Amino acid sequence: MNTKMVIPCAASFEEAAQLINMGEVVGFPTETVYGLGADATNEEAVKKIFRAKGRPGDNPLIVHIASLSDIHNVIYGEMPEWAQKLAEAYWPGPLTMIFDKGENIPSAVTAGLDSVAVRIPGNTDAQALIRAARKPIAAPSANLSGRPSPTTAKHVFEDMNGRIPLIIDGGESDVGLESTVLDVRTLPVKVLRPGGVTPKMIADVVGEVEVAGSVMRPLKEGETVLSPGMKYKHYAPEGSLVIVKGAAEKVAHAIIDMYDATEGEKCILALEGNLSLYEGRNVFSLGKNPEEMAHRLFDALREMDARGINAIFSEAVDAEGIGLAVMNRLGRAAAFHIVDAGE
Repeated sequence: MNTKMVIPCAASFEEAAQLINMGEVVGFPTETVYGLGADATNEEAVKKIFRAKGRPGDNPLIVHIASLSDIHNVIYGEMPEWAQKLAEAYWPGPLTMIFDKGENIPSAVTAGLDSVAVRIPGNTDAQALIRAARKPIAAPSANLSGRPSPTTAKHVFEDMNGRIPLIIDGGESDVGLESTVLDVRTLPVKVLRPGGVTPKMIADVVGEVEVAGSVMRPLKEGETVLSPGMKYKHYAPEGSLVIVKGAAEKVAHAIIDMYDATEGEKCILALEGNLSLYEGRNVFSLGKNPEEMAHRLFDALREMDARGINAIFSEAVDAEGIGLAVMNRLGRAAAFHIVDAGE
């Protein structure tokens, strides 16, 4: 199969929509990361997503719709009042909400669960594709399973060339991390995967909000996988990754000790203000603050692979605001190998 790259325009949206309606899978941009989309009502098409990614079948997908009026084709019953308020506040945008599953959605999408994850993307190209297809689109991130998520069409091509027929190149993703996943079926609502819509932003709308314990630890045996990004090692570079938390100078000392004791190609991931602490060593800037770190993280991990880095040492950030999402992704990429250097 030859994978075609196209720019966003009416003709390319129509071409991609035709492929989706034929049961094929296409790569497309969203404001979070690039998605690998298929008709969410076509079980055989959805199975092609899992085959293209090498994704385990017990890892549910997110269903993308173009407008709130489409949600009744996807969920069972009515949206709870609090979910309506969240939709008014943050849709379209990087928030996924979990509802009871409607009968139009096959079990392959939901990993056999009676719940379904739904989002209205804020990216205009994603919305144009969904409208052209006239179908809800099931889509995980458009990378090989376990690899860092793609924030450019080039990243998608690296992983999916020969596996899917078409990729829409909509430029770089705005957010750079996947959406927040929120279970809204009961109160208090619960964050299952942190993202660009932070717990505080959610609490501002609905009051109390819980954060699942699995956000900052591996899933325990017997815990149900309600959201993508909960169970498996995700977002991982090819080299080893260690995260170091604590006071900046103590973190730097700990990283330098590990770096200097490690053979082979190695690199340090650090905030821009701390680069001088690692003088004379191979350092890659993740930006000035957690927001920039969120935007650059997956690109940085892919850059480590491109450079042949076999050992990566990363500074941690405070797990507050968008920092919670950054630490969740870093933690899963490192299989939660986190060293505490002290305060």
